Amino acid sequence: MSSTTLGIDISKATFDAALLFENNKVKTKRFANKQSGFLELSAWLNRHETSKSQVCLEATGYYGEALATYLFEVGYTVSVVNPAQIKGFGQCELIRTKTDKADAQLIARFCRAMHPHAWKPKPLHIRELQALIHRLASLQDMYRQEANRLEAAPMSIQSSIKAIKKRLEKEIAWVKKKIQSHIEQYPDLRGKKELLETIPGVGEATIAQVLAFIGNVGDFKHAKQVAAFVGLNPKHRQSGTSVQGRSRLSKMGNAALRTAFYMPAITAKRYNPVIKAFCERLKAAGKPTMLIIGAAMRKLIHIIYGVLKSGKAFDARVATSGGPPLFKGLTTKTVSLPIAMGIMLPSEEMKPS
Repeated sequence: MSSTTLGIDISKATFDAALLFENNKVKTKRFANKQSGFLELSAWLNRHETSKSQVCLEATGYYGEALATYLFEVGYTVSVVNPAQIKGFGQCELIRTKTDKADAQLIARFCRAMHPHAWKPKPLHIRELQALIHRLASLQDMYRQEANRLEAAPMSIQSSIKAIKKRLEKEIAWVKKKIQSHIEQYPDLRGKKELLETIPGVGEATIAQVLAFIGNVGDFKHAKQVAAFVGLNPKHRQSGTSVQGRSRLSKMGNAALRTAFYMPAITAKRYNPVIKAFCERLKAAGKPTMLIIGAAMRKLIHIIYGVLKSGKAFDARVATSGGPPLFKGLTTKTVSLPIAMGIMLPSEEMKPS
C-alpha cells in the first residue's frame, strides 16, 4: 500500500487539506470547519487514499481541536505541532507564497519529512475543564474592558456599562463555582488538587490551570520539560567571542499558563519557605527583581511537578535538602534571564460581590 500524508491549515470557519502522495502529487480541497465538513473530508480521503494517512495540523487552540479529535477517533495518526516549527521548515524551503492552500501543502511536506510525535486528545473531563477556564478568562477580559470604558464614559452611557459589569460579575462567579465543582466531581482531579493545596503560594485559580493544562505529569520526562511547555526555560544568545547576549525566557510555550504563574510566584516569594530562600539568594547575588520573579515562577513549576510526580504533599525539608531529582532545579547560573515581558502582567483578579 502506498502511504499518504495529510496537511491541514485551520482557520475559524474553514480548513484547507492537502493530501501528499508518495510520488509528490498533491490533491487539495477546502472544507467547512464543522461536523459536516469533517464527514466530507472523510469521504474525500476515502476516494483518494489507499491507506490511512498521517495527519498534521498546527496547534491553533479551539479552531483545530474538534477536527483533530474527530480524525483521531476515526483511526488516523494525528500530530498537532507548534506553528513555529512549520514556519521554520518553510524558511528552510525558502517558501515565498503565503496562502491557505500553500500552507496546507507545506504542513504535509513537514509531516512527511519530520514524522512528528503522535497526538491524542485529552480525556473529556479535562477538555471540559479547559473550556471552563477559557470561558472564565474571556469573561474577565470583557469585565476589564467595561471597567476601562467606565472611567472615561459620559454620564449618558454609564448606566449601560454598569449593567453589563454587574451581569459579568454574576457570570464570572458562576463559572468559578462551576470550575471548582467540576474538579470535585472527578477523583483524579480532586486528589491532585489536594496535593497542590499543600504548596504555599498555589491557590484555586493556579490549581485549576495546572489541572487543565499540565495535570498528567506522566506526559513529561522531567520538570524542565514542564518549564519549557509553559515557556519558562531560558533562551541563550552566544556565538564565538563577539556575541554574548543576555539570556531571556524562551516564551515558546503556553502564554496563558505562563501568565497564570506570575501572581503565585509573587506570593510564593513571601510565603513559600523554599522559594523565599531561593529568591533571597538571588537577590544577595545582585540579580534584578524581574529576573528573580521569573526564577520563582520556574522554581514553582519544579515544585508542582515534584509534588504531582511523587504523589506526596509538599515538604519544605525535602525540597530544601535537594531531596529526589524531582526538586532539584535552578541555581543563579541557570536563571540569568530577564523576564522580557513574555508575561502580560495581570491586574488584581476581580472578585464579584
